[in-house]
Amino acid sequence: MSIDGCVERCYSFKVMLKGSRRSRLRVAIAKRVTKYAKPRRTRKSTRAAGKYDDIRVALERQRANLLEEAGVVLTNRHDGEAFPDLSDQASAEADQNFVLRMKEREQKLLKKIDETLDRIRLNTYGICERCGLEIPYKRLKARPVTTLCIECKTEQEREEKVRL
Repeated sequence: MSIDGCVERCYSFKVMLKGSRRSRLRVAIAKRVTKYAKPRRTRKSTRAAGKYDDIRVALERQRANLLEEAGVVLTNRHDGEAFPDLSDQASAEADQNFVLRMKEREQKLLKKIDETLDRIRLNTYGICERCGLEIPYKRLKARPVTTLCIECKTEQEREEKVRL
């Protein structure tokens, strides 16, 4: 029987009932309706939606800083500079290689930040990709771009050691 049918039948009998029978019927209706009704959103779930707002804001700020620094480094490059001494040129090339390695790391970090922001938007943030359990908030606060809980990360590192 559908909820609507149950409620309609109960309301038609309600007119005939008086006193305690009517209140018992109300209780029965309430039980049936709550049994089949969609669960309401509670305050707890709305708080959970904003649970990671501070992490999201910090990630967006870090992303903006990385992009800003990338623009500064690109404008400060010295292409085609003539060096009178070969050691100066070698030193400049070593510096440039170091900067390029740092840029590569920053690009990977930017990619991880973007993926993390997407997971926050999709409400899948804070769930371990390996075991499916919730990642503790302290770990997320310490390492916001993590996708694994501490146990799974430890296991992954052990597996990597064995492969090497």
